Order: sequence, then structure tokens, then C-alpha cells
Amino acid sequence: MRIVSWNVQWCRGVDGVVDPARIAAELKRIADPDVACLQEIASGFADLSGSRGEDQPDALARALPAYEAVVGWGVDVPGAGRARKRFGNVILSRLPLGRARRHSLPWPPSPREPSMPRVAVEAIVDAPIGMLRIVSTHLEYYSAEHRAAQIARLAALQVEWLAERKPVDEKGPFRSQPSPAGTIVCGDFNLPPDDPLHRQILDAGFVDAWEALHPAAPHPPTFRLHERDEGESPYCCDYVFVTPDLVPRLRSIRIDAANRASDHQPVTVELG
Repeated sequence: MRIVSWNVQWCRGVDGVVDPARIAAELKRIADPDVACLQEIASGFADLSGSRGEDQPDALARALPAYEAVVGWGVDVPGAGRARKRFGNVILSRLPLGRARRHSLPWPPSPREPSMPRVAVEAIVDAPIGMLRIVSTHLEYYSAEHRAAQIARLAALQVEWLAERKPVDEKGPFRSQPSPAGTIVCGDFNLPPDDPLHRQILDAGFVDAWEALHPAAPHPPTFRLHERDEGESPYCCDYVFVTPDLVPRLRSIRIDAANRASDHQPVTVELG
């Protein structure tokens, strides 16, 4: 199976054009993925550069009719009239989906740096290699303190996912659902590989898929390749982390360095 993780910058390319249909076409071209984990998806935000306030999950659903979407909004605020302005992450899957959850990540005080609420979107996927938990997330850009708190929350979720629960075989919301141990957490973590917080993710029980497959090679950059301000350098901040049981399943990981449909590069992982 193939999974793509991609911060799509509200579907805005380096040409300044916002085009969800282009993102859908690029997903098909670069990987034809079974699952796509997208960050920075917007709806109703006409004040974002290049946007007309389009409902991007709806536009992606129309362009990718074979996929089911699980959307999680970190930002959900009033728009014009009774409309809402929303910003967050989405998981698109053409594989059958089980339980879906949305996890609000910590948003500590930030009197000196801008910040916004963040979310992790979780979906159980019935994959050819077995049931998997897939999580799409996007950590805070400006504040290392926020990122640390958000990584701690992901670590706590990992413990929660592995917790024993009383089986319930009855109709209604208490009915037990599959909860696999195998987990993939991917997205834009807004930190380079040498950041100590990267080690904290590994200490929480995850393995960096790039490091597992290419232990002697540095992470290729995934950000600022084609769009950056003076003095900025490209670096890697987009990762795919897996639980140790999935490491033998890893077949390949690649970064589409030439892609210009966003300010981030898509990351494709194949498992078998």
C-alpha cells in the first residue's frame, strides 16, 4: 500500500494559485496513493492568499470520488453570516475506514509568538497488510514549547491506543471497534531531524521511516525548496513515523523534490 503525506498550503502552489483539483491530480500522478494525509486544508478562508474561500475537502472529494475523507479542524471560527472558516488536516482513503477520531493538541499560552490551535486526525484503515491506525497532524510552526507539548500529547495517545479495553458486543456506540497496534503518524512536524524533539518522538515508541530505510543518508529537504525568503535554507520537517511492528513492512520512501503545487514536498511511503 502507498501513503502520501503532504502539507498542501491550502492548495496553494508556488505560483500563488489555489487549486484543489491540481492537488488531486498531483496525488494521482506522483503515487496514486491508497491513503493521503494532507495538512493545511481550508474551508471558508477567503482571506488566505489566493483563496476564494472554497470548501477544499468538498473540492477534493469531487476530484477524488473513490476516496472517503476524515477531516479534523484545528481552527473553526465564524465567517460571514452563518458560515464558518476552518483550517486543519484531512485523511483521504480509498481503503475501507473504521473508527475515526479527532484529537485536539495542546495550545499553551503564547504571549510573545503567534500560534493557532492544532489537531491530529486519526482513522483506522482496513489495508491489504492488515488493520492500521493512520494519523495526520501538523505541529505549531513558531513555538518550540508548543511543539514539545503537542509531541507529549502524541506520546500519550500512543499509550492510550495500546490500552486494554473491555470488549463490548452490543448495538450502539459502546460496541467495540478494531484498534490495531500498528500505527503510522505523519505530517508536518515543523522541526528538523537534529532537533531534540525528533528524538522525543522516537522515544515515544515510533521509528522514522526515512531513517529505517536509509540509515546512512540525511533526510532530504521537504520545505523551502522552491519558495523561501532571503536567508532561509531548505530543510526536512515532514515525516512519516511508524510503530516498530511496521518497520519490516516498509518498502520505500521518497520525496518529490520537483513538485511545485505547494511550498512543501509530498512524501510517499510504500508498505508491503
